[in-house]
Amino acid sequence: MSLTDPATVDDGVDPLTTGFSASYAGVMAFIAVAHEGSFSRAADRLGIGRSAVSRSVQKLEGQLGVRLFLRTTRSTSLTREGELFHDGCRPGVDRILQALEEMRDLRDGPPRGHLRVSATHGFGRKVIAPLLSAFRAHFPDVTLELQLEERPLDLAADRIDVAFRDGVLEDSEVIAKHLIPMQLLVCAAPDYVVRHGLPASVGELAAHACISQRQANGRLQPWEFRVEGRPLSVEPASALVFNDADLALQAVLQGQGLAQLPNYQVRAALDAGLAVSCLDQYAADDRGHYLCYLSRRQLPKRIRAFIDFITSEVRALDLDVVTHWESVQQASAPARDVDAGAWQ
Repeated sequence: MSLTDPATVDDGVDPLTTGFSASYAGVMAFIAVAHEGSFSRAADRLGIGRSAVSRSVQKLEGQLGVRLFLRTTRSTSLTREGELFHDGCRPGVDRILQALEEMRDLRDGPPRGHLRVSATHGFGRKVIAPLLSAFRAHFPDVTLELQLEERPLDLAADRIDVAFRDGVLEDSEVIAKHLIPMQLLVCAAPDYVVRHGLPASVGELAAHACISQRQANGRLQPWEFRVEGRPLSVEPASALVFNDADLALQAVLQGQGLAQLPNYQVRAALDAGLAVSCLDQYAADDRGHYLCYLSRRQLPKRIRAFIDFITSEVRALDLDVVTHWESVQQASAPARDVDAGAWQ
């Protein structure tokens, strides 16, 4: 039967058009219910009645010949078939919504909408969180959600607009912008130095109380150095172990031992004289702090505004600690192996 056969046409109505219209409405209703976990909340989100959402989903289930949701008086959840259909539909729907959002951005005024931002715990607390109020003051129509986590990210699946990570995310769809150097410093409190001195080489760490950190994967985080031009990772015997950089820094400031911490974590303590660094000549190569976002032909205004603002503000913090302390040392004193009392 040809496409022009009258039997394929019902009173001038194109079945392809009507079928697509019904399917598209059903898919949009399905995605909304899956996201909200409720027909009534999905209706509120779509701006239509609950019965219209229910009819659209039922019509879609009829077209597909499967049940997409398990409905009870208390909950609504996806069936196995619903999960498979959701996984297949979501990328396409996201692209449609992104295209609509981009068009609104081109037409409308200042940046607006919601931003989901992810950062590691230490960098998020110390660097990103303190800047959010200033960003909101500049862009009051943008709402923000900051998630602190160490696990590997899938920006698309996790619906993250901007992520801050140490090193580049291994994803061809992600743009990684170098933000500031990632420098690791071995630090101690002046009180610890008075009592125990400082190591002059990486090998001398074995004679000191070392404070280590446990990574999200359960392994101890190795201490990283560069000795004689080659990278070196060591795991010194640990007097204390934490899974949080802030706690490791607190232990350092209390004089309980040495810890290797990132530059942003210790800069304020170094400036205030609450901590000193050592083994700077063996500092590892810069791995970099990166600002990451999904590759898009046209970034929404809110994402572009956030990227530009954060880049400018973070770089203005001058967190290049190694360079700073090298210049201080060159301008002032003789050597590192001075009497411990000189650190008081």
